[in-house]
Amino acid sequence: MLLLVLGTAAGGGIPQWNCACPGCSGARADPRRRRRHASLAVRTDDGRWYVVNATPDIGDQIDGRPELRPGPGTRDTPLAGIVLTDAELDHTLGIARLRETDGLQVVSTAPVRQALLDRLHLGDVLAPYTSMTWRELPQRGAEPLDRDTPGLRITGIPVSGKRPRYAADAPEDDAWVVALRLYDPGSGATALYAPALAAWPDSLDRAAAEADCVIVDGTFWDDEEPRRTGISERTATGMGHLPIEGPGGTAERLARLSARCLYTHLNNTNPLVDPAAPQHKTLARLGLEVANDGTVIEL
Repeated sequence: MLLLVLGTAAGGGIPQWNCACPGCSGARADPRRRRRHASLAVRTDDGRWYVVNATPDIGDQIDGRPELRPGPGTRDTPLAGIVLTDAELDHTLGIARLRETDGLQVVSTAPVRQALLDRLHLGDVLAPYTSMTWRELPQRGAEPLDRDTPGLRITGIPVSGKRPRYAADAPEDDAWVVALRLYDPGSGATALYAPALAAWPDSLDRAAAEADCVIVDGTFWDDEEPRRTGISERTATGMGHLPIEGPGGTAERLARLSARCLYTHLNNTNPLVDPAAPQHKTLARLGLEVANDGTVIEL
């Protein structure tokens, strides 16, 4: 199994265009601190790729990786489709950016699909440009990620009923936000990708315990960060993101695992966006890492 980390920032990226916080200002002064929106590319057995979450940066993310670039034919592309973990704008706006393709396959849960088609009208918008094929993300059992090849298998694990603001009045459903379990029957390796976590259900706990690599939501360092930095009147958990540190934080859970564990989806207020921040040493003592744009994981 081969995974490419295409981006590791929360909504807005780092730097965010309208923000002069220390994290954004630091990224403008030092390009090494820049982070694109959180996304992951997964290679199938036949060498094609699926991108997990279509961010506003998807064009640059694809072009930034030789493995994802087009060729040898003029319009040949190794991109087979998109897998969505939720319906948030920072994870779906890139779908429209792919309108030049001859056909686009999107794998998602039912509520995510309905939000994109009924609320954002993506099907209507893209119909004059390309055709979209929707596949249901399995939540019970596992199915091949690419139905043309029998290898890598995928399962969606519901982790939250958090709806995006544009669909706040949509029906409740636990599958609005999912974690992805990727299993390679050939090697026996398992990876878990959960860039948005409002809760840690038992099903996620079991999947994490069985995984060889776990990549999870690191939006905020602690629960009070949004209020302390003035970006919100809500706490991290109130905004739908489990914090890393403190009571109910994810660091304590991850430290108990035998898997390689990495954080992604960092907000611009998170001290971890500074490579010199002491919080990195705190994580290192627990055996935990922060994923970087361009991190390659082979299992």
